[in-house]
Amino acid sequence: MRSAALIDSVLAAAVSGEKIAGLVAAAADKDGQVYEAAFGRRNVSLPQRMTTDSVFRIASMTKAITAAAAMQMVEQGKLSLDQPAKKVLPFLAETKVLLGFDANGIPIMRAPRTQITLRNLLTHTAGFVYDTWNEEMNRYAKMTDLPATRTGKLAALTAPLNFDPGERWEYGINIDIAGRMVEVASGLDLETYMQRHIFEPLGMPDTSFIQRPEWDSRLTTVHARQADGSLQAVAPPAAAPTEREFYPGGGGLFSTASDYLRFLRALMNDGVLGGNRILKPDTVALMGQNHMGALDVQPLPTQIPHLSNPVELFPGMSKKWGLSFLINTEPGPAGRAAGSLAWAGLNNTYYWLDPTRKVAGVLMTQILPFADPAVLQALDSFECAVYKSNG
Repeated sequence: MRSAALIDSVLAAAVSGEKIAGLVAAAADKDGQVYEAAFGRRNVSLPQRMTTDSVFRIASMTKAITAAAAMQMVEQGKLSLDQPAKKVLPFLAETKVLLGFDANGIPIMRAPRTQITLRNLLTHTAGFVYDTWNEEMNRYAKMTDLPATRTGKLAALTAPLNFDPGERWEYGINIDIAGRMVEVASGLDLETYMQRHIFEPLGMPDTSFIQRPEWDSRLTTVHARQADGSLQAVAPPAAAPTEREFYPGGGGLFSTASDYLRFLRALMNDGVLGGNRILKPDTVALMGQNHMGALDVQPLPTQIPHLSNPVELFPGMSKKWGLSFLINTEPGPAGRAAGSLAWAGLNNTYYWLDPTRKVAGVLMTQILPFADPAVLQALDSFECAVYKSNG
């Protein structure tokens, strides 16, 4: 990359006036990491500067790593993309479709017409949804005290479907269930599995489901966007339970921008980094293809406004889903080629991987609600500057 000055200037502008408390951004091309910098502060109320080794709660950026773990199991023949998932997780045989509620508010359920598969789960076409963006599931979860996946209680995975598997796309707890399939197939909990088979081989020392005491001085603070646009530090989320029945592969990892970029670099390099291979080249290529056919990714209307704004990335563009990434079918406005892979985390952390132009980027902040306009603008500016600087 010829010059970091352009990228520095757009990111410095992004945090000016405390529009964003602080951020860390990193980028790579085919030759390796080409950019990393930190701007602003870890906590808008405190003087400590953001540093490049700051640790973030990456929420749904966990999903792509869980998908990689699942595809390792597929390579080994321990999981299959298209066999009924209930063969691995028998409780899925009891999963019903929620049709609505009767006059007394009792849920109306029926058996699904099709079988849930790992491919459905990795593409969010299985029928599982999130209460954050789905009104019926929001109502059902409140009515039944359904635990959240972050609790680590297996009861969280007994949620009903909102539609028949394969019928449409909607974002949901699918990857948590895929992660549980990895646990059962491998005989290891997801933390142990990922450390052994992804994080240690790729040199990702600061990525874990378990919050470590040595991170205390580096851990970033989550902020809430106020009605006047200002940011207020919020109390840290409750610590994850030490006794868990499963690790939530749909969200829950802590990581740094440079650690996550190493994962993206491995995918960009056909599954290998630093001489350590985590996936076969054919598997990586498969993960980046459209696996939802004629279905399209749909906008997400919010049901919990303090957690998420309404979400539609690349509005007006047909978008597909791979295993397990958002795929833009046309060139993005900030530089990425058609067929690039991307996703994000609830606290406004974002990444993209452009297999055509061999560019990957990570932008991490800690702000709620998700799809924050200031962060999305910063992401576009960052991406644009990365491509311009990369020639």
